[in-house]
Amino acid sequence: MSKVKITVYTTSHNYGKYLQDAIESVLRQTIDSWELLLFNDGSTDNTQAIMDLYKGDSRIRIFNSEGIGLSRIANLALKHSKGKYILRLDADDVFDENILLVLSNCLDKNSDIALVFPDYFLIDKLGRIIVQERRQSIYHSNHTLDMPANGACTLIRKKILEELGGYSEDLKAQDGFDLWSRVIHKYKCSNINIPLFYYRRHDGNLTDKQQHILTARRKIKQNAGTINLKKYGPINAVIPCRKNYDIYPDLWSKEVNGKTLLDIAIQICLSSTLFDNIIVACDNTAVKDIISKYHDTRLKFFERSSESTIISRSVAFTLEDIIKHFNLGWNGLLLLDYIQAPFNTVEILEEAIYTLILNDATSSFAVEEVDLPLYRRTPYGLTHINAYGNLKSDFDVIYVEARTALATRNINIKPGSLTGNKIVNFVVPKDEVFFIQTKRDYEIARMLVRSGT
Repeated sequence: MSKVKITVYTTSHNYGKYLQDAIESVLRQTIDSWELLLFNDGSTDNTQAIMDLYKGDSRIRIFNSEGIGLSRIANLALKHSKGKYILRLDADDVFDENILLVLSNCLDKNSDIALVFPDYFLIDKLGRIIVQERRQSIYHSNHTLDMPANGACTLIRKKILEELGGYSEDLKAQDGFDLWSRVIHKYKCSNINIPLFYYRRHDGNLTDKQQHILTARRKIKQNAGTINLKKYGPINAVIPCRKNYDIYPDLWSKEVNGKTLLDIAIQICLSSTLFDNIIVACDNTAVKDIISKYHDTRLKFFERSSESTIISRSVAFTLEDIIKHFNLGWNGLLLLDYIQAPFNTVEILEEAIYTLILNDATSSFAVEEVDLPLYRRTPYGLTHINAYGNLKSDFDVIYVEARTALATRNINIKPGSLTGNKIVNFVVPKDEVFFIQTKRDYEIARMLVRSGT
C-alpha cells in the first residue's frame, strides 16, 4: 500500500441500501494513495453487514458509534485520519472514478488553496441523473462567495481543518457551510468545473430536512457574524409606514390577531439585541400613541414628510433624512422591517444582518427561489428565462425578493442607492413569507392567524 495522501470517510445511519455503491466507488479510484474510514453510527439495518464485507482490505478501517451525529463523526475522522487531505463521502452518494486524482492534483499544485470542490450530477434514489449542477469558477467568473461548497466531496487540507478547530459539534446540519464560513476570510478556495460525484436526492436524506438546515444555517451565520459585529456597527432598525398610498389609509393601524401591524413590527425588532435604535418613520404622528406603550429607550419616532411617502419615491430618501436627523453618520447598517410582513420573525431580521456581514456585502435581503419555468417574448416566440434541461449553473437560479427585511450599509444611502453594488441574498421558506399588497392579502393574513396556520 502506498503512503496515504487522502483520507475519505463515510458515515451510515441506516443507509445500508446505498452504502455498497458508495464504498465501491472509492475502490474504483484511479489513484491508490487513499484510505477509507467507515463509521456505523448506530444503524439498525444492514449497514454493519455491508461494512464487514470490506474488513479484509487494509486500506479500510471500520468504526462504530451510537447515533452521535455527523459533526462528531467528522471530528473522529479528523482524529484518526492519516492523509494530509480529507474528504467526506456520504453513504448515499457515489464518486466518479477520477475525483480523488483531480481534486488532490489541484491542492498539490496550488499550496495557497485550502479546499477544492467539483461540480456534480444530481441523481434520484434509483441512481438516474436528474441534472448536472455547475458552479461558476470562483475568483474568475464568480466574485461573491455567498454560495458554500458542499459538505460532502470537498477536499480540504487536514492541517487547515485542525487550525480551525475541526467541525462545530452543536450543529445538526450544514457542516459544509460552517466550514466554508470559517475558511473563506482566511484562505483561498477553488472549484473544478467537472462533475466528479453523484449527489443522491431521496426522501430520507438530511438535505431534505429543511427545518434542521434552516436552523443550522442561521446559527452558522450568527457565529461568523458576531465576530465582526462591532466593525459594522452601529446597527439601526427602521420601520417605515405612512398615512396614505397603501390599500387602507394608515395601514399600520390595521390589526392581525389583535395587534396592529405596527405593534407586530415593533415587537419583533425589540426582541433583538442587535439594534442600537429602532426608528418608526411615519407622516402621521398618531403612531406616537403606539410607540409610547413601550418603555425601551431604543424606540424612537421620526416624522416623515408627506412628499417622501408617495409610491414612486424611494425609501432611500427617508433613510437619508433619518441618518441626518439622528446623526447616525455614514458608517454602520440599517435594517428595514416592513409592516406589510406580519409573519416576519426576529430570525429573518438578524439573518439579513449576519448575511451582509459574512459576505462583506453592501446589502442583503430575503428571497424565494423561483422553481417554475419562466419565459420572455422574443421575435420568434417565447424563450426560457431560467434554466431547464440537464445542465444548471448557480448563475441560472432566478429569485424574487420576499420583502420581509433588507439590511443595507448607511453609505449606500448617500448617493441615493438602497442596495449598493454588492447584493447578497438568503432564501427563506415559503411559510415565513407573506406580504400584504391587497385587501385580499390582509383578509388572508387574518384568516391564517385564526386557523393557526
